[in-house]
Amino acid sequence: MTEPIETGPHSARINTFIDTFSQEVSRALGQEMRFPALDASGVSRLSRGSANIEIHVYEASGELLLLSRIMPAPQQDRAACCQYLLELNFAATAEAAFAIDRDTDTICLRTFRSLEGLDYEEFETLLQSIGATADEWDDRLKERFAP
Repeated sequence: MTEPIETGPHSARINTFIDTFSQEVSRALGQEMRFPALDASGVSRLSRGSANIEIHVYEASGELLLLSRIMPAPQQDRAACCQYLLELNFAATAEAAFAIDRDTDTICLRTFRSLEGLDYEEFETLLQSIGATADEWDDRLKERFAP
């Protein structure tokens, strides 16, 4: 996979989606809420409850990655943790899936999608889904598997 680069039509479209999302959240809350546009590396970050969500746009390959870093993968009970994450993937993560980032040995919740044909409604659904799922499970996983 190539590094995200914040130039091109996909990034411009996602920045428009982020702006629209900011407006909708502002209306719902009754106060101004602005989420940051993609930075020069094609990444934006926002929070939902205790979860932090990263939006990555891979312009060259036309792909979108929504990612929430949950916690370091446990060294003890690692097999039990992996089994539990697979079970959650089956029925509790909606469009997202738990994974372990091998470079950082971090448990992440992620959803990966082609940008082809992505409209605002689907972007919002993916963002809301990963945010709700990460917010629901981050503390629970830490309680169960953190040292």
